[in-house]
Amino acid sequence: MRVKFVVFTLALLLQGCGGEEFQDLRDFVSNAGADMRGKVEPPPDIKPYEPYAYDNSTSLPDPFKPRRPDLRNGNRSGMNQPDLDRPKEELEDYPLESLKMIGYLSQKNVGHAVIRSGEGKVYQVKAGNFMGLNFGQITSVTETEVKIKEMVQDSAGDWSERESSLQLVE
Repeated sequence: MRVKFVVFTLALLLQGCGGEEFQDLRDFVSNAGADMRGKVEPPPDIKPYEPYAYDNSTSLPDPFKPRRPDLRNGNRSGMNQPDLDRPKEELEDYPLESLKMIGYLSQKNVGHAVIRSGEGKVYQVKAGNFMGLNFGQITSVTETEVKIKEMVQDSAGDWSERESSLQLVE
């Protein structure tokens, strides 16, 4: 009977201590954000998109066509300007990115590259031929590469040289 009494007394003591444990923390957490109010700025007004209707009758140049200098009145800007009067070669209708070097030939000690266009047509070129949309002239042909000197026009109308190349595709 003594054992039951001791166990009962200990159980009552433990129950009395357990109810108040961490009560101060619970009160703090429940009241911590009570006086705080967040302030969020309203989003800025979004202006609706207004499309620009491009009219060819204006004096503005067409942004989707390559710039060509005004050749009337002999206006030729830049020292490096390509010859715009020469007849174009077939590979000048293709961007360089669409052309692939697929072979190499040597005839009478002159290297010739075999080029395939994006349409699948095959052409044979050598140093001096033209290719690409930027007045690119082939400067050298090796067994693995075609080196090209392109003439590009900047926004001020000045011409500058740019080196490009086509690598042999295995």
